[in-house]
Amino acid sequence: MYLVTAEQMGQLDRLASTEYLVPSLVLMENAGSKVVESIKRHFKGQLKKRRVLIFCGKGNNGGDGLVVARHLLNQGVEVKVFLLARPEDLRGDARTNLDIYHKMGGRVVFLLEENHLQRVDIALLYADLVVDAIFGTGFKGAAMGLPAAVINMINKAHRDTVAVDVPSGLEADTGRIFGPCIKANWTVTFSLPKLGLAVEPGASMVGRLEIGDIGIPQKLINSQRFNLCLLTEDWVRSHLPSREANGHKGLYGRVLAVGGSPGLTGAIFLASTAALRTGAGLVTAAVPQGIHNILEMKTQEVMTCPLPETAEGSLSRDALEPLLDKLTENDILAIGPGLSRNPATVSLIKELLPQIKVPAVIDADALNALATDVDILKRNHGTLILTPHPGEMGRLLGKTAAKVQEDRLEIARKAACDWQVILVLKGARTVIAWPDGQVYINPTGNPGMATAGSGDILTGIIAGLVAQGLKPGIAAAMGVYIHGAAGDLAAAYKGQHALLAGDILDYLPSVLQGLEVETGGSAGLG
Repeated sequence: MYLVTAEQMGQLDRLASTEYLVPSLVLMENAGSKVVESIKRHFKGQLKKRRVLIFCGKGNNGGDGLVVARHLLNQGVEVKVFLLARPEDLRGDARTNLDIYHKMGGRVVFLLEENHLQRVDIALLYADLVVDAIFGTGFKGAAMGLPAAVINMINKAHRDTVAVDVPSGLEADTGRIFGPCIKANWTVTFSLPKLGLAVEPGASMVGRLEIGDIGIPQKLINSQRFNLCLLTEDWVRSHLPSREANGHKGLYGRVLAVGGSPGLTGAIFLASTAALRTGAGLVTAAVPQGIHNILEMKTQEVMTCPLPETAEGSLSRDALEPLLDKLTENDILAIGPGLSRNPATVSLIKELLPQIKVPAVIDADALNALATDVDILKRNHGTLILTPHPGEMGRLLGKTAAKVQEDRLEIARKAACDWQVILVLKGARTVIAWPDGQVYINPTGNPGMATAGSGDILTGIIAGLVAQGLKPGIAAAMGVYIHGAAGDLAAAYKGQHALLAGDILDYLPSVLQGLEVETGGSAGLG
């Protein structure tokens, strides 16, 4: 699903009116009607005698709110509109809807001075629902003065609240919040979701997100070149590899997972098992000789391969040729989980990566090895999928993690283009950037997944999808969504505080089962 900026949405509105002759007043009418439909669902169709407060600003968002007020008034709702502007401040379609509402006998309370706020306080005590139509997509900066006070009062009242298009106080283009912001139970946005609704901290203020079709022609939307997308279950399902009736393990790809060191055997176990759980036909875990027997005891289905090690037990430079040889038998390399930062191991990684011809998922200590010589990424290599968390991304760029977090989307997009890699910047609302500038944002996942081993499982999931023939960019985006969905399912049953990486692995089959498309065939032989 496309994500748009305020400017892009405004352009769609203008083109709908100028090129497709859809009057702006019709678009506003449709927008308000979609909010009313959502409110009906919220109250299960029982609208009469409900008390609804509608807070409107002077712009088009306020006009949308006045449409909502008109329709609710017609359906027996006790509506009270609080207008944070003088009537003469409203222009165009918003003023038209105010005039219609007045003609219908609708009640308007003007909030122009601080002493008017007492009426808000009292009204909130008896409200069944609050409709937020104060600020729209053009809002930037911090809410101040009376609007800020009203927003704080609404939040403190803890009444069910629906935001019209965007929660007031949130920047539609960035998701940033610099002052008071409505914390909505749900948000009805129009035509396409705005970027700020999909990224933090804005995403946490949205509640449930609904998309309302307000009549902008689909042909117009399809004619635009949007390079931001929000991942959806339908999109992921549409790309899930099918299982052939006469399939066999060789048909579903081979993964070589490289990593592990003393004390970090679990990391490579999780990554390799996740690749197999995701559907890869054959997975081999290549590890230092010293931990090989430990891994053999931990896994049944994953094959293992012992490699030369350093005195400290990590992979040594002597592992280069065996690895290159092993890669000729595999479709993808997953490298990094539990690898260690031993200087000899770092040298191994720096020599290995420019020589690989297959796609590779680069994670954990393999990323830290790259941080010592990022120019490796500019040399010839197979398709690389980098999966850094903000700290690792910071090391790759010579920035702090805090700086990375300030502009996650643009940093990921620029790095993917500069390095010609697929960049998965992990964290709340993980960003997946392709080298051609396409960016996906993932809505799944929860804070409970911030636990050791979670990233190793993501590495394995992505590798397992690539092994089955998916393009690396598609596999990266799908893998992030599936990983987060498994974490959400695990948290639903075990809570976020107690969540372990192994729980994500345990719930992975349930998520995949829910995504599977009926193939009509029987299971293939092993």
